[in-house]
Amino acid sequence: MVQAIRFHETGGPEVLRWESVEVGEPAPGQARVRHVAVGLNFIDTYHRTGLYPLPLPSGIGLEGAGVVEAVGAGVDNVAPGDRVAYAGGPVGAYSEARCMPADRLLKLPDSLDFRTGAAMMLQGLTAAYLLRCTYRVQAGDAVLIHAAAGGVGLIACQWAKALGATVIGTTSSEAKAALARAHGADHVIFYNREDVAARVREITGGEGVAVVYDGVGKDTFMGSLDSLRTRGMMVSFGNASGPVAPFDPLLLSQKGSIFITRPTLAHHTTKRSELESLGAELFAVVTAGKVRIEINQTYALKDAAQAHRDLEARKTTGSTILLP
Repeated sequence: MVQAIRFHETGGPEVLRWESVEVGEPAPGQARVRHVAVGLNFIDTYHRTGLYPLPLPSGIGLEGAGVVEAVGAGVDNVAPGDRVAYAGGPVGAYSEARCMPADRLLKLPDSLDFRTGAAMMLQGLTAAYLLRCTYRVQAGDAVLIHAAAGGVGLIACQWAKALGATVIGTTSSEAKAALARAHGADHVIFYNREDVAARVREITGGEGVAVVYDGVGKDTFMGSLDSLRTRGMMVSFGNASGPVAPFDPLLLSQKGSIFITRPTLAHHTTKRSELESLGAELFAVVTAGKVRIEINQTYALKDAAQAHRDLEARKTTGSTILLP
């Protein structure tokens, strides 16, 4: 038996329970991983609240790093003793150990420790597909990244800057603005007291940005559309402030024949080869020092409920990890 966080009903952080669970031996195609660190992500709160429904009772968490303890029949990409990290599911990372599909595991480079691995995978792979697949950022592009001091934001700002983009980030405080600037943001807009679209137009000489990366959702959606250049790309990849309301597609032509997409990491890593390719790009920029992973909060795994409270209250910056 191992300890894990589970929930039996949807709701606030108080529904998260520290329980004993049976892990057992890995089935064919699976590996059992003993976690050293687990990642905390905003999508975890969507699962907990039921915004993204799961069959109940359920485990929670999509990201972790640790050591392979055993493998099932047919597994040849990892072996016992390997240092691995993963992101994207299935849920259940908030656990001391778990069995999971082996083809979702990536071997950690020797230069990266477990805490960095757990902190970087979901947010880093998200930044990877956003910047390299959904809209492939080019040198000279102006990009707008909401929640620039958050986990995905800090990685995306650094990566976009390394690609030669002009990076505009949004934050809510001077402290977060300083953090964003230190991680590649050329300009910072305070979304809680400035007109984001107007400032973007001012910064870009009236043109607007090539792409907006928006993980905030409801509160920033219209301002994001108004920040785009003609035929720009709106990438909505999260709902931190709540889901976006339905809208008339005619709005897209009125805003300049803009594009909008709602991508997911799962659809960019359907094939093992896609996961390996994105992982290789992420590991390369981190090991080269172009992207620094900032672990700014740690909690004991059993205290996951408090971590959720702080995350939803926007008290966190960068990446947060949970330690079994």
